[in-house]
Amino acid sequence: MHGNKTLIVVAVVAGIVVIAIIAYYLARFMRGSIKLTLPRTAFNPGDVITGSFDLHAKKAIEGNKLVVRLIGTEITESREDGKTETNSREIYRSEVLIEPARSYPAGHMANYPFEIAAPTTPSMPDLPNNAVGQALKSVVGVIEAISDKSAQLKWKIEVRLDAKGIDLVTTQAVSININQLI
Repeated sequence: MHGNKTLIVVAVVAGIVVIAIIAYYLARFMRGSIKLTLPRTAFNPGDVITGSFDLHAKKAIEGNKLVVRLIGTEITESREDGKTETNSREIYRSEVLIEPARSYPAGHMANYPFEIAAPTTPSMPDLPNNAVGQALKSVVGVIEAISDKSAQLKWKIEVRLDAKGIDLVTTQAVSININQLI
C-alpha cells in the first residue's frame, strides 16, 4: 500500500512539472517570436557571421536589451564502469548589442541585420583584464578545449530579447572550423 502512495505522489509531481513546462512555452509563444535567418552556417576563424532576424511582439514587452550571441560549448564524455557521463561547459561567448532597453508595443514587427565575428587566435601573450582581454581569454579556452581529443565543440548563434518576465529567444547551430586556430 505504501508503494502505491509513493507512485501516486511521483505521478502527481511529474504531471505538475509537465504542466508548468507547457505553460511556460505557451506564455512565451503568446508573447511573441524571433525568427533567425543565416545565409550560411559554416565558418572559418575570423569570418564575419552575418544574418538577420525578425522580431514579432504579439503583446507589449518591456525589453532590457536585444542581443545576438555566438556561444561555444565544450561537450566531454567520460566512461567509467560501463557508465557514460556527459558534461558541458561554455568556453566562448561573444555578444553584440542590437538595441538597449526599450518598450516594444503589441504588434511590433521588425527585421534586424547583424554581424558577429567568429573567434581568431589571440596575438598577445599577456592579456589585459578588460572586455577585450576577457574575449581573448575565451579564445584561449577554445584552443585548450580542442587539445583534449575526447572533447567536442558545439557552436550556436543565439538571439535574445532579454525582457521583464519571459525572454524571447531563438538559436541556430553553426560550425566553425576551429582546427585552423591551432
